[in-house]
Amino acid sequence: MERDRTWADKGEAIGHGVSWLARWSLRVALAALGFWMVFWVVGQLWVVVMPVLLGLLITTVLWPPARWLMSKGLNSALSATIVLVVGLAVLGGVIAAIASSIASGVPEIASSATKAVQQLQDWVAGPPFNLRGSDLDRLIAQGVEQVKSSIGSIANGLLTGAGAVTSGVVTGLVALLLAFFFVKDGMRFTPWLRGLVGERAGGHVTTVLERIWVTLGSFIRSQAIVSLIDAVFIGLGLVVLGVPLAVPLAALTFLGGFIPIIGAFIAGALAVLVALVSNGLTTAIIMLVIVIVVQQVEGNVLQPILQSRSLRLHAAVVLLVVTAGTSLYGIAGAFFSVPIAAAVAVVMRYLGEVIDARSAAPVTEAPVMDTSQVDGDEPAETERSAE
Repeated sequence: MERDRTWADKGEAIGHGVSWLARWSLRVALAALGFWMVFWVVGQLWVVVMPVLLGLLITTVLWPPARWLMSKGLNSALSATIVLVVGLAVLGGVIAAIASSIASGVPEIASSATKAVQQLQDWVAGPPFNLRGSDLDRLIAQGVEQVKSSIGSIANGLLTGAGAVTSGVVTGLVALLLAFFFVKDGMRFTPWLRGLVGERAGGHVTTVLERIWVTLGSFIRSQAIVSLIDAVFIGLGLVVLGVPLAVPLAALTFLGGFIPIIGAFIAGALAVLVALVSNGLTTAIIMLVIVIVVQQVEGNVLQPILQSRSLRLHAAVVLLVVTAGTSLYGIAGAFFSVPIAAAVAVVMRYLGEVIDARSAAPVTEAPVMDTSQVDGDEPAETERSAE
């Protein structure tokens, strides 16, 4: 075998090592080039890839009730229509409740903000700043002039934001349509793919896709449980402290939980900011402590317990993939980075299983010499076959 090979001199051994390193360096370089091409193609086709990914995640939520309806005798098209309509109705009701709560809480926050500004003016008028009213008016006038001079860039930013909102709406509609077709015809996909690529390769492909599907479903369910627990406890803290907009902030905490690390940080920061503006510094500090405690328990206890069996990804890997996804594709990249990383991990683990299965060889024992014979006689060799 190669590992038992002996070399005539050090030069030959070093030459073999350099050749081995060169071969593997070329393979790694080609693999890196392939990955780069995949990322480049995904970036060019992101307007198509993103609705597909979002539709798959929506399908993981809609599929269990649709499968239950199919088991009761309904056809796939009717089942997909029912679960999609009910899901949209529930989502619309939640949005309406949040909007109503925001509309009722905005006047209270505006009044509290006015008082906070007055307190800030009184504070800067005293030591060590000692700013008079005329000084404050001059600073405010300078700020107004700065805003006027930047009105063009502000308008461009608003137009860009409006375009992004429009694109997001279109992406959401396309994702919903794709989710409908995925729920309706998803059961036919793997048999069709298996017949397309052949029985041998199709077996591997369908096995990997089924494992990825199970992983995505586990990710959505576990993340929903973690996000719900975060939203409930942070919402209770807001209610107990008397902070306005408790329901919208709790809902934002729930939605932010699906964006690992970044979403929880933004939702917690908004809760503390609203508490600061509306209730003062003491309430904001208490709210900050509540957010930190809840998120630490969630990150160090709940997520490892709920996701260790499904994703099997280390926290450092999650942090790195979220950072990379955010830098490459923004908020959407942060949202999809963990499911994609989990899917890649599933593929790598399956490849490892295939390699282990193919490299495993039946173990045979060396022949045993019968030493009972005297010198000069031919030794009798007995072979024991490994079971």
